[in-house]
Amino acid sequence: MKKIDGGVTAAKGFEAAGTAAGIKYKDRKDMAVIYSRVPCKAAGVFTSNVVKAAPVLWDKNVVEHSAYAQAVVINAGIANACTGAAGYDCCKKTAERAAQRLDVSEDAVLVASTGVIGMQIPVEKITAGIEELARIKSEGREAGRMAAEAIMTTDTVSKEAAVQFEIDGKTVTLGGMCKGSGMIHPDMCTMLGFVTTDIAISKELLQEALREDVKDTFNMVSVDGDTSTNDTLLVLANGMAGNEEITSKDERYGQFVEALHIVNETLAKKMAGDGEGATALFETRVIHARTKEEARILSKSVICSSLTKAAIFGHDANWGRILCALGYSGVSFDPENIELFFEGEGNPSQGGGNPSQGMDRRIQIYKDGAAADYSEEEATQILSLPEVRVVVDMKMGDCEACAWGCDLTYDYVKINADYRS
Repeated sequence: MKKIDGGVTAAKGFEAAGTAAGIKYKDRKDMAVIYSRVPCKAAGVFTSNVVKAAPVLWDKNVVEHSAYAQAVVINAGIANACTGAAGYDCCKKTAERAAQRLDVSEDAVLVASTGVIGMQIPVEKITAGIEELARIKSEGREAGRMAAEAIMTTDTVSKEAAVQFEIDGKTVTLGGMCKGSGMIHPDMCTMLGFVTTDIAISKELLQEALREDVKDTFNMVSVDGDTSTNDTLLVLANGMAGNEEITSKDERYGQFVEALHIVNETLAKKMAGDGEGATALFETRVIHARTKEEARILSKSVICSSLTKAAIFGHDANWGRILCALGYSGVSFDPENIELFFEGEGNPSQGGGNPSQGMDRRIQIYKDGAAADYSEEEATQILSLPEVRVVVDMKMGDCEACAWGCDLTYDYVKINADYRS
């Protein structure tokens, strides 16, 4: 299993493109396409929000009822959410034009939108964009990069990941891209995300692998506590690697699950670190919990705490806020028995959203029901790094979980105060 440089065009048979369609933005790319030269097995997970955007309703139908999928059309700037019958009709017209230009079935076209809620998408701009995307789509690294850039909204960096491994003597590749910076909160996944792979696998196992993996990847991310109306994570598998199709949970399935987890976790962390206005990726790792579910609950409670997020921004070792967040999580524990640590990685000159390697520092800040003997100056230095981690040792069992978020900054308010303008 190795990480490689790549995105949605890394796997065999996949092409992509990004273009400027002028849907809302005037000075940047805002439409993308992902296309497979052969039909794909498709899996998807979607927002738990009761208010679901038209593309979510369209994609759920395709994933659940279509025999296969072969293309995804994505736009940024307007979310096509809370748009009634006209919004769903936009999805249909998008699929119709894409089907014509890409020579695929209409019910094999998935659609995704991100941006402002409540605005109607100019259908003529979407269809014109499809014409251009169909003309310029290609395989290769640059095509994937252009697509990743085209789906950004308030993101400051595009987000891609890819891995390769061997099955049945064949090289299998998974590549992905996602966008997400604000309105990010657990329960499904929390953004737009697209993973492509050339593995041959049954639709049922593809769906199960995705559904289970989001529990420990995208469902463990929160920027601001708001679950979007448009959250969509899709996986397309076209079988072009040439391996014998995976139809049971054997060793090969385990390899695929591991690869999917690497891609999803990498993208999830990039999204958390690029939260709107963020200066730091903020991770909470809970270890020695009674159950996996309790570890998830505890870790998410900490990274969702606005007071803790503000303390991370201020480089303030206010560990009382962490204990408070653990205490109201709903999990029972003895606060006299747990231990807390701060860890940090990276160079202080780096901004958020840029996971790094190198410097790795750790101090204990709480034990035996009181503050540990630590240096406030050293704690501040650690909290000034671009990757900050809280480790919580519950001393109750053998289970653990990680959650990812970011600090809460002045810029978060500024960005969201005038988002529609």
